[in-house]
Amino acid sequence: MKHRIVVLGAGYAGAYVAGTLARRLSPADTEITVVNAEPDFVQRLRLHQFAAGQEIEAPQLADVFAGTGIRLCLARVTAVHPERQVVAVAGADGGGELGYDTLVYALGSHVADHGVPGVAEHAFDVTGRASALRLRERLDSLGRRGEGGSVLVIGDGLTGIETATEIAESRPGLSVALVARGELGARLSAGARSHLRQACDRLGITVLEHTSAEAVEATRVLRADGTALASDATVWTAGFAVSPIAAAGGLQVTEDGRIVVDRTMRSLSHPNVYAVGDSAYAIGDNGRPLPMSCASAGYTGRQATAAIVGRLTGRKIANTKLEYVGNHISLGRRDGILQMVDDEAQAKPKYVSGRNAARIKAGILTMSLWATSHPTFGLPKRKRRLAAAPDLSAEKTVRHREDEAAAHG
Repeated sequence: MKHRIVVLGAGYAGAYVAGTLARRLSPADTEITVVNAEPDFVQRLRLHQFAAGQEIEAPQLADVFAGTGIRLCLARVTAVHPERQVVAVAGADGGGELGYDTLVYALGSHVADHGVPGVAEHAFDVTGRASALRLRERLDSLGRRGEGGSVLVIGDGLTGIETATEIAESRPGLSVALVARGELGARLSAGARSHLRQACDRLGITVLEHTSAEAVEATRVLRADGTALASDATVWTAGFAVSPIAAAGGLQVTEDGRIVVDRTMRSLSHPNVYAVGDSAYAIGDNGRPLPMSCASAGYTGRQATAAIVGRLTGRKIANTKLEYVGNHISLGRRDGILQMVDDEAQAKPKYVSGRNAARIKAGILTMSLWATSHPTFGLPKRKRRLAAAPDLSAEKTVRHREDEAAAHG
């Protein structure tokens, strides 16, 4: 019987892992299935552009995986049962279960409302194509009114900054405000913060610092001091959350639901499950948890792939880099900031801004899309045959006993 590898999610991390495994492992020994709820690849890093009204390419996953031997299952993951090694899915043809021998969990993240009343009912977000389209349609309706409108972006992280500047540049008839809980761009260097403020001034964005949203209503946002901010479209960008599916399935997770993994991206509780991208709680080479980001998706995806191939073929597992080197921030189409960070994740004094930074960011996005659309390009043509299957249940028992012995001194 072939070794069944199931990859949950076809975002940046999942698509990469599936394609790389298909190139490196022999189809005589393995079968690879990718489960994804949508038929196309979503460029999440460009959803703020899509929401602002720009056309963003969305390759069909059937075309992406054509000729790779990968089976595509268009369905929504509803549950994971690691003890039985099955995944429950629901699709157009109804529900069912997929069995696996190795599972790659890459379901990503969605917007986090942090328990703030009204976010789910009244706010927009750009963490998925459907939600970004909903915001786009709302902005279109404001534009058709002919009298402008107000857009309130809550959250001054990278997503909030990019969303506010993109909307302000693409739709100059709208009034855009950016709400920051602390100082705008607090994690940037002094020079980069100054450039960010200049960009907001140039685009006519009102910046509200040291402000927190206590509730979101249909036409306004209530602040902690009891005052209200009028808003025709409130965009919530105050962080990300992961699906509760991993926790519900009994996998070891953090308080926020991310799967706890070892250096090779393997679940600490279930050794035949790997987590990559936003779903993984992975410690980087600097000793700090990797942030939820596209860069982390690439690093964790490469490490998981190396580990899976190594373990299944009986070869030494290489430790790939797990880095967090900096942030690329778009400020519309012709401006940006490239901020490098040190080993303590603190901003370095040096940064790149303006058109050069915008070109670098555009180049990274273009390469990311191309690499995802050609998942097996440039990889070794030699397909590895599998070695004797390891007894993962026995390994799990040994590791558990070792952990218990260490805990008791």
